[in-house]
Amino acid sequence: MKLDDITYMNPWWEGKEDYHVKQWEKQKVHWEPKWIREISLKPFSLNFVLGPRQVGKTTGIKLLIQKILEENPPESVLYLNLEILPTYRELLDIIREFQELKKEEGIKTGYIFLDEASSLEGWWRGVKPLIDSGLLENDVITVTGSSSLRVRRDIELFPGRRGGGKTLEVMPLSFPEYARVMGLKKHKLEGSKVIKLFEKYIQTGGFPGSINGFPMEDLLGAYIGEFVRFGKSLEIAKEIFSALIRSAPSATSFRALAEMTSGYSYKVVQDYIEFFRDLYILGMAYLKQGNQVMYRREKKFFFRDPLLAKLFSLWSGTEIGKDALYEWIVQEHVFRKFGEIHYFRNSYEIDIIASDMKIEVKAGKAHRKYPRGVKVLEKEDVPFFLIELYNEDC
Repeated sequence: MKLDDITYMNPWWEGKEDYHVKQWEKQKVHWEPKWIREISLKPFSLNFVLGPRQVGKTTGIKLLIQKILEENPPESVLYLNLEILPTYRELLDIIREFQELKKEEGIKTGYIFLDEASSLEGWWRGVKPLIDSGLLENDVITVTGSSSLRVRRDIELFPGRRGGGKTLEVMPLSFPEYARVMGLKKHKLEGSKVIKLFEKYIQTGGFPGSINGFPMEDLLGAYIGEFVRFGKSLEIAKEIFSALIRSAPSATSFRALAEMTSGYSYKVVQDYIEFFRDLYILGMAYLKQGNQVMYRREKKFFFRDPLLAKLFSLWSGTEIGKDALYEWIVQEHVFRKFGEIHYFRNSYEIDIIASDMKIEVKAGKAHRKYPRGVKVLEKEDVPFFLIELYNEDC
């Protein structure tokens, strides 16, 4: 495969506008992602951008390319979707040819974007030898991936070889981000608007496509494609999602979930749940007693976006309880804020513990008293809590 074969991926070489940018401009609700400003553009840099499917990684990269082209020649930018490559050798050849093109055009710095690296086994073999040889010392490379574990494993293959590169994680919009995009200015003065926006957020989640009314089936299809790509059984996946949803919001174990399936072992259940976590579908909270984390005890699992919860609820044919949905949303927001969350349980249970924060989420009215310092969130409190958690001025 040669550069001529991928001209359609790099329309700026022919003076044409990029398809993703045109689609972004047509959307009724669109925004410039903040994360594209955090990518290092100083040579040499090897950046990694991780996040779930259809969260806007490719569109964000294309918007960044548009900015780069304002001050650089078209031939200085190479974009490549690695899903189309059969092996890493084609990647190696294309990057070498790109270096020749730069030399011919008198271009010093190149900007190389490798999209969906997790779809090409051994992709790093097409990059690492060129970095080690110094051939890319004047370039900026940005790699994206939808499988956090797989790409994070690959990142470790570049010790001391990343220059000024950064690792960024791109997630669906949080509720505060969603509210700001939807025009909320002062949440304390627009309480009814906050509640209405939160009701919409529960339905659409923070994915750009769903916010703009695109079919949910597109996102579900993208995840099913990942399951198939990595050799997972769709029937087993359905059963495990059903078991997770039926057990929520209570803490549970891999063995207990396995008993809710049609005979799969707890090791199979554990493997699938780790896979779902790797694809940013699920998060997990361990039991914490005092300063000790009880890794072997029951765990709390939560969906990382309300739309994902809705999708896999419908796909598995299992109804979600409102108490579980509200708890999942709060768990995800607190997790993003602090980087980890736990829960506590003895004679009473605290749903979420993070840093000095203790939170109990109730979809209805709380019917019991909790210890001092525990913040009890009833349904109407949740959206305001989420906005204030991030200190958003909206």
